[in-house]
Amino acid sequence: MSHIASIGAGMFSDMSVAFDASGPAAAPGTMSKANLDALFATECTDNTPAAAEFIRIANVREFPAIGTPPNIVNVPVFGQSVSQQIQGQADAPSMEITLNYVPTQWASGVPLGDLVGSGKQCVFRFSLLNSAPSGGYASAVGGLGTTQNTYWYFLGKIDSLLVTPSLSDSNQATIAITLQSVVYGAYTV
Repeated sequence: MSHIASIGAGMFSDMSVAFDASGPAAAPGTMSKANLDALFATECTDNTPAAAEFIRIANVREFPAIGTPPNIVNVPVFGQSVSQQIQGQADAPSMEITLNYVPTQWASGVPLGDLVGSGKQCVFRFSLLNSAPSGGYASAVGGLGTTQNTYWYFLGKIDSLLVTPSLSDSNQATIAITLQSVVYGAYTV
């Protein structure tokens, strides 16, 4: 397919984490699209990821902004009513994802639960999708390529998981991901 070419809601967007047989997938030698796509070749369905498998972060309620942060710094100027803007160094952003909390998906001993606070760096993929891919979420023609898509890769760590019990809605959790690299993309399949 191609990049999304119309206005629409990203209801089928997805955040995934790459794994290999020994745990979270390390950054490939070259951060090329082909090498990153290879990490997301097959979706893991049994919570025991093997090489080139990925796990989707399920039950997401809200995604944050994705992309490259601005490198603008506001500098107050004495005697003027507005600040001046200068170029500065952009900090790698952190992002918070709000999800409906299902404890079995984030428990100790399961792949995503073991990443929380571990300090392990992972390869993440964020996929922007307005419709469901009929072939699944793999970074391939038969996966994401079955619908218009745009996706990005980045290295990051899941630093925290905060659970918010609710008496009137589903229990929610917020995971905080700190980015350890630039954001690679936007790509399409």
